[in-house]
Amino acid sequence: MRKNGSPLFVSARMVAERAGVSRSAVSRTFTDGASVSEETRRKVVEAAEALGYHVNHLARQLRERSNIVCLIVSDLTTPVRAAMVDRLTRKLQAAGKITVVLNTESDEASVNHALKLTLHYRADATVVLSGTPSTGLVKTALANGQQVILINRDDGLEGCDNVGLDNATAAREAHFLLKRAGCRRLGIVTSAARTPSLVEREERFLEAAAAEAITVTVVEADATSYRAGFEAAKRVYARSEPPDGVFAVTDLLAIGFMDGARLEFGLRIPEDLCVIGFDNIEQASWEAYRLTTFQQPLDRIAQHVVTLLTEAEDPTGTSQPDGAVFEPVAVWRRSVRPHPGST
Repeated sequence: MRKNGSPLFVSARMVAERAGVSRSAVSRTFTDGASVSEETRRKVVEAAEALGYHVNHLARQLRERSNIVCLIVSDLTTPVRAAMVDRLTRKLQAAGKITVVLNTESDEASVNHALKLTLHYRADATVVLSGTPSTGLVKTALANGQQVILINRDDGLEGCDNVGLDNATAAREAHFLLKRAGCRRLGIVTSAARTPSLVEREERFLEAAAAEAITVTVVEADATSYRAGFEAAKRVYARSEPPDGVFAVTDLLAIGFMDGARLEFGLRIPEDLCVIGFDNIEQASWEAYRLTTFQQPLDRIAQHVVTLLTEAEDPTGTSQPDGAVFEPVAVWRRSVRPHPGST
């Protein structure tokens, strides 16, 4: 336990006093390429080792860049969000970045508050995974030299780097797979969260169905969760003419919907009901579900974010605000019937 009045950490001044050298000599000793005599270096290193001194890289970097990257994120307990944060933090740390995760709500006020905190921390960059910050606050961040990267946000804010998913292609493919499986009554399970990605998946699925004059049952779950999907199935199959083919905009909704249909109404999957999800979370591969879904390329997205940050640091670079779009990969399992003509 720290004794009363003792410092919280060993300072360079303490090392200088023990080594009998100046404070600047300590700084030069731990600065690559700086001029310092071998005798002075020996004294400083011995004093530092005796005291347990470590260079304060943050204080040094704050003179120019903080090397801090803040992640603004909500719903950290959901599998896909947790996986995205895991990938980002690992790759950012491997690139020498200091990662700060700001756990927030997805509403604008909460996201704005989080973005203000990133300015207090003098973060070099902020990556927004949840919600939409106000345009004015983003402009303030950019004016303060901060790089802002928006992931899966359909905002198009000027000056930001945008990294998205091709939700439209995945939604159209989901419609095709259900139709090919012989499903005649289609449904879509969406969420009251109404995030840009979820809305786009819903709208593109409905457009694909409308192009073929197919009516779709739209079921809005209270949240983007397993329980919400389960309750949605109870509502849908308690009435006449329920769907026999469903696209759920996330895997959590999909597996909840599957359990609700099976446990409450005795439906067989895929014989009576075909279900497609989105995200390819770990649970989607469990034997209880074997869910056909679309996988987000999280590793590629995370690496792209790192590339955007390192390119921005290159004074000779010519990179412009980015608009990269990554294609989700279809993962075929057994929650959808194969083509009737296949063997």
